[in-house]
Amino acid sequence: MNENGTKRREWVKNAAIIFLAVLLVLTFFSNTIMNYSLPEVAAQYVESGTITAKIRGTGTIESGDPYNVEVQESRKVQSVAVKVGDKVEKGDVILYLEDTESDELKAARDALDQAQDAYDLALLSAEVNQTVINGANGNTSTSSYRQQITDAQNAVAAEQKKVDDWQKQYDDISNKLAVLPSNTADVTNEQKAYNEAKTAKDNADFALTEAQNNLSAISSQLEHEISVSAGDAVINNLTEQKSAAEQTVINAQTAANNAALALQKAETALENKKNSGDTSQTASSWQNQQNILKVNLDAATKVLQEKQDALTELTSNINKTLNLQSLYDAMTKAQKEVDEQLAKSQNATVTAGISGTITTLNVTAGQTTAPGTPVAVMQPEGKGYTMSFSVTNEQARRLSVGDRAELVNSWRYDGVEVVLSSIKTDRDDPGQKKLLTFDVSGDVVAGQTLNVSVGQKSAEYDLIVPNSAIREDNNGKFVLIVESKSSPLGNRYYASRVDVQVLATDDTKSAISGGLYGYEFVITTSTKPVEAGQLVRLAEN
Repeated sequence: MNENGTKRREWVKNAAIIFLAVLLVLTFFSNTIMNYSLPEVAAQYVESGTITAKIRGTGTIESGDPYNVEVQESRKVQSVAVKVGDKVEKGDVILYLEDTESDELKAARDALDQAQDAYDLALLSAEVNQTVINGANGNTSTSSYRQQITDAQNAVAAEQKKVDDWQKQYDDISNKLAVLPSNTADVTNEQKAYNEAKTAKDNADFALTEAQNNLSAISSQLEHEISVSAGDAVINNLTEQKSAAEQTVINAQTAANNAALALQKAETALENKKNSGDTSQTASSWQNQQNILKVNLDAATKVLQEKQDALTELTSNINKTLNLQSLYDAMTKAQKEVDEQLAKSQNATVTAGISGTITTLNVTAGQTTAPGTPVAVMQPEGKGYTMSFSVTNEQARRLSVGDRAELVNSWRYDGVEVVLSSIKTDRDDPGQKKLLTFDVSGDVVAGQTLNVSVGQKSAEYDLIVPNSAIREDNNGKFVLIVESKSSPLGNRYYASRVDVQVLATDDTKSAISGGLYGYEFVITTSTKPVEAGQLVRLAEN
C-alpha cells in the first residue's frame, strides 16, 4: 500500500473517533445543556402563619394651627428672649430690637421727599393758575367736573348748530345769485336808503344789547350786596343805578323798534324797485340778505370759537386740578406712611400675640428681620399637632379616615394618640402615592419624629406566600407552583397555574385561599417571563 492510502485510512479513523465522542457528550449531557436554556426560577414553600396588614411610616410633628410672629419692618435684632420649647404667655417679650430707623422708615422718608418735591414743582408751574389751585383745595368731585365739561360741550354743539344754519342760508343765497340773469335796474337811491336804515338798525340793536348787559350787571351786583348785607348807602346807590339802567333799556328798545320799522320800509321800497321789471332789484335784495347773513355768520362763528376756547381751557384746568390733587394726595399718603413707620420704629420689643409654645426661631442676635417673614412660630395653647407621610396607592386603599395608629416603641411616649385624619393625593407623585395626615395629641413638640404603624389587626392564616408570588391577569389573581415529572434523562420541572384569592397583605407577605394543600413550591422570581405549562429550572441554593 502506498503512502497516500495510509494517510486516508488515518483520517477516516480520526473522524470516526470524534463523531463517537460528540455523540456520547450529547447523550449523557443533553439534560444539562437543555436546562441552561430554561428560565431560572426562585421558589418558596407555602407556609402558615400570621399576617399583620399594617402600613408603617415616619413623620415629623408639625403644629396643626401655627401662629407666626412677624415684624412688619426691617429691624436689627438686639437679643432673643426665648428659645425653642419655651412656653410663653400673651404679651411676653420674644425679641428685643435695636432702636434705630428701619429700612421701611428710610424708604418712607425718601418717598415723602419725592412727593413733596413733585407737589411744590407743580405749584410753581406757570400753567397752574389760582383757579387750578382753588379747585385742587376744594376737593371738587369727579362727577361735578364731568357735568361742567358736559355743559361746555353742549354749549359748543348748540353754537355749532347756529353756525351751520347761517352757513346754509348764506350758501342758498349764493347759489341763487349765481344763476340769476344779469338784467339790472337803477336802485341806487333805494339801496342807499336801505343801507342807512340797516346801519341805524344795527346801531340801535347794539345800544339795546349794551343797555341790557349794563342792567344785568347792576342787578347781579345789587343781589350780591343784598346777600352779604352791605350798607344801605351802597344798596340805595345800586338801586338808583338799576332804575336808571331800566329806563335806558326801555329807551333803547323803543329806538330799536323804530329802527326796525324804518329798515322794513326801506327794504320794501328796495324790493319793489327791483321787481319793477328787471332782475337788478332781486339781485340787490338777495345781495343785501347775503350781507346780513354774512354778518350773522361771522358773529356766530366768533361766538363758537369763544365756546370752543372756553371748553379747551376748562378741560385743561380740570386736568391740571386733578393732577395737582393727585400730587397732594400722594404727599399726604407718604406723610401717613412716615408717621406709621416712625411709630413702629419706636417700639423696641416684639411680643407674643397669644399664649403657647415656641416651636421655631428664625432669627438670632445681630440679624435683620424681613417684613412678611416670621421671626418665630408658636404652637397655640390647647391646639393639636399633625404629622404626615406618603404611602402607595395600594397601601392607602387598606386604610380609612379615623384609623388609630400605633407608636413604634410606644413605651417611650406618655399618652400620645395618633389618628388618621385625611388621605389625599401626594403632589410629589400624584399617580402612584397618597399622603396620609394624622392628628397627634399628647406630650409631643413640633419637630419631633414619630414612627407609627396603622391598619388591620394581626390574624392567623393557613396559606401564606411572599407578595412577589402573587400574579394577576384578566382572569384574576394566581400563583405559579413548581411541579415535576420524570423522563428518561431525569426529572423535569414546569410551572403550573393555581387561581387564588388574596385574604390579607402586609408589606412582604399575603394570605391566600385556593386549590392548594400547603406544601406547594410557589415561584417568587424568575430570570425570564414564565407562563403556565412552561419548563423551568430551579435556582441553586
